[in-house]
Amino acid sequence: MSKNNKTKTGAKRKVIIPIAIFALLFLGIGVGMGYFKKNLYTVMKVPDFELTDQNNKKITNKDMLGKVYLVEFFFSRCPTICPVMNRNMRFIEDEVNSPEFGIISISIDPENDTPAALKEHAKSVGAKSPDWHFLTGNRDYIGKLADQFNIYVGDKEDDSESLNHSGMIALVDKEGNIRCRYNKDKMPILYYSGLNYEDLEGKTPKLNGKYHPDREILIEDIKKLLK
Repeated sequence: MSKNNKTKTGAKRKVIIPIAIFALLFLGIGVGMGYFKKNLYTVMKVPDFELTDQNNKKITNKDMLGKVYLVEFFFSRCPTICPVMNRNMRFIEDEVNSPEFGIISISIDPENDTPAALKEHAKSVGAKSPDWHFLTGNRDYIGKLADQFNIYVGDKEDDSESLNHSGMIALVDKEGNIRCRYNKDKMPILYYSGLNYEDLEGKTPKLNGKYHPDREILIEDIKKLLK
């Protein structure tokens, strides 16, 4: 082989190798992006719970095995975020429309939210599924349960805080694991927001906001877990 041909072959290799490396990197990034898009992070095992629903039936975490479900903390007399959260849950219930999907709504005001009161509330919300359980029980127990979920509920002993609570929602898979998606920085979001927002990015909560980005991604992730 002539010196000129060797030079040309070497030059081609110098061009091809970087292109191949770039292609592999691009493929790797694409696969990684696909992984984070399709796979959900396992946060932890759902805490054990046993509470009474609107039909005076004891409901435990074991009763929910085999179903994908959401968990929220609320109270029926709440004038602010609870109606928003309940409406978003109703929307999700209709969109998912599966006998393998359920909702657990735990009252932080059990003195007023008796099973009878919660039955009326379920009717007013328009809950359809037999697996949408509005739960009540001992307030100390419920406060500790919220701590185990890592979802904020105000201190019962503080009158100014006792009925405060987070608008966050836990997503639980059929095996009883709390799951979540990754954010754009590839970090698990842990919980989903049940609130409305005035912006599509979900940065500014607003009771009558027309955007609810987490509602849409929740529906996507519920359907992933139902497959």
